Amino acid sequence: MRILRSADYKRMPWKNGGGQTTEIAIFPPDATVNDFDWRISMATVGEDGPFSIFPGIDRTLSVLSGEGIELTISGKPSIALVPASEPCRFAADVPTGARLTGGPITDLNVMTRRGRFTHDVTRRICQGQVQVRSDHAVGLVVTTDRCGLNGESNALSPLDTVLLEPGDGTVTFHPDTMTILFIIRIETLTL
Repeated sequence: MRILRSADYKRMPWKNGGGQTTEIAIFPPDATVNDFDWRISMATVGEDGPFSIFPGIDRTLSVLSGEGIELTISGKPSIALVPASEPCRFAADVPTGARLTGGPITDLNVMTRRGRFTHDVTRRICQGQVQVRSDHAVGLVVTTDRCGLNGESNALSPLDTVLLEPGDGTVTFHPDTMTILFIIRIETLTL
């Protein structure tokens, strides 16, 4: 288990140059935005416009803060996302546009290379203890507020991430106040 501190995340321009992204984790560790197998990041969206295209990538988007965003994904009806919405999964290699519904937002992006990895993102409201088990998948848990971890209070600051490798066992999150946990599981596909 490793704690990834939000203060240490890597900041860089969006792939399309339209804003800034904050990279939480990437695999393989030396990958770029053009050749990763999986990537977890946050972005502040400050204006309407197109999303970056990532060939061969599946993506899940969640709103962390702000009023909301409306996505227009090629060939589908538009989707309105707010912080209380369930994570939205879509192909990152189809044209996708975004319209803000009330000012800038910060989002959480989970992306995996189709055919090699798959992912699942669960948004969980945490008001007491929550246990997360690392099984055969890589697990990441992003917390929106201060949170205790394995009996240590305030072990996590807002937007810190816990990275669980297969075999790490079970970790227990215990916030003092209501916290949102984004539980991410990334699995290798066997061919």
